[in-house]
Amino acid sequence: MDEVHLQRVPQPPRSRLGGLIFLAIILAIVLGAPSLAFRIEYELTRARLQATSEHAAAELSELDRKAELVKLSDTSRAFRLVAERIEPCVVHIDTEQIAREGGNNPFDEFFGNPGREYREIGQGSGVIVDTAGYILTNYHVIQGASQVAVHLSDGRAIDDVTLVGSDVLTDLAVLKINANGLTSAQFGDSKQLQVGDWVLAVGNPYGLDRTVSMGIVSAKQRRAFAENSAYQNFLQTDAAVNPGNSGGPLVNIKGEVIGITTAIVGKAYQGISFAIPTEVVSDVYKHLKERGSVTRGYLGVGLQELTPELARKLKVVESEGAVISGVQPNSPADKAKLEPGDVVIEFNDEKIHEPSELRLLVAGAKVGSSVKLKIIRDGKERTVDVVIAARKPNG
Repeated sequence: MDEVHLQRVPQPPRSRLGGLIFLAIILAIVLGAPSLAFRIEYELTRARLQATSEHAAAELSELDRKAELVKLSDTSRAFRLVAERIEPCVVHIDTEQIAREGGNNPFDEFFGNPGREYREIGQGSGVIVDTAGYILTNYHVIQGASQVAVHLSDGRAIDDVTLVGSDVLTDLAVLKINANGLTSAQFGDSKQLQVGDWVLAVGNPYGLDRTVSMGIVSAKQRRAFAENSAYQNFLQTDAAVNPGNSGGPLVNIKGEVIGITTAIVGKAYQGISFAIPTEVVSDVYKHLKERGSVTRGYLGVGLQELTPELARKLKVVESEGAVISGVQPNSPADKAKLEPGDVVIEFNDEKIHEPSELRLLVAGAKVGSSVKLKIIRDGKERTVDVVIAARKPNG
């Protein structure tokens, strides 16, 4: 029988094999270290900010319970705690859109000059209002943007950003990001604010992330300094606000969001800034989050201010109310037999002092509901039932 000689497959020397394994481990560490380091840094930063925010919220709650926030000795501490509470909730928003220079008239097209495309870069602020990733900002911050990026307080940059909905008439928009470990802000009641109350504005002016400025409420129910402001009811403050602050939160001394910064007078801060109060913001946010758009009530009237001269002419004793200047055909007001010259003084038992109040109440009324208007006609009070219709989007 022939002999069969078996030979082992040659193996590399042990020292060589150990060297290869060691080299593979080193390569894995080198290649994976940056990603791992960034993840660790994000987690540590996020944990620190969230812990600081929660601690500040607890202390603010305790100070508020003890009514100590009003003590001058606690003022600096309160501001510091408010800043710590809101910081993790504020985001920096970068936008990009494609703009065109030239090519806008028939001669350009005829001579084969389509114009030059270029990237237009913008920035603004926002505030996280839900740990599921919902962010409130201004509509004008993301208007026309082809790309939107959100930068979080822990250093993460999120490029996958969804526009949930926007409302041009209140200059508000809701964005959605997918990220864990988020800290959300709480809404406060802007109706409780009084002129002279302290407020802090937080945002990213000129790219300076999470800048905090302090001021007071200078006035309420301002409407004269922004376009499309029929459904806005601005808070005026003297907190410093500059380009890049838009969309950031205005917070009260409890660390609650009571407004969204939206406008200034002029191109740079001159001591006057405006914010959309939460009495408007919270309702719009709810609509945008649920449906992506805002459904508003519609009455179908033109309104004007009740001046002393008009009050005398219309036989109204007090110069408070909203004068109906016109009625749209086939509108709810027309069907309810309202007439030009009627003075609306109450809406569902709520006093009307000026036209803006009536506009907001009508806009917020449930479509299809019946409301009671108390009016003055020919010097006599009467009550009129009106069924609210739906206004066209952005109408």
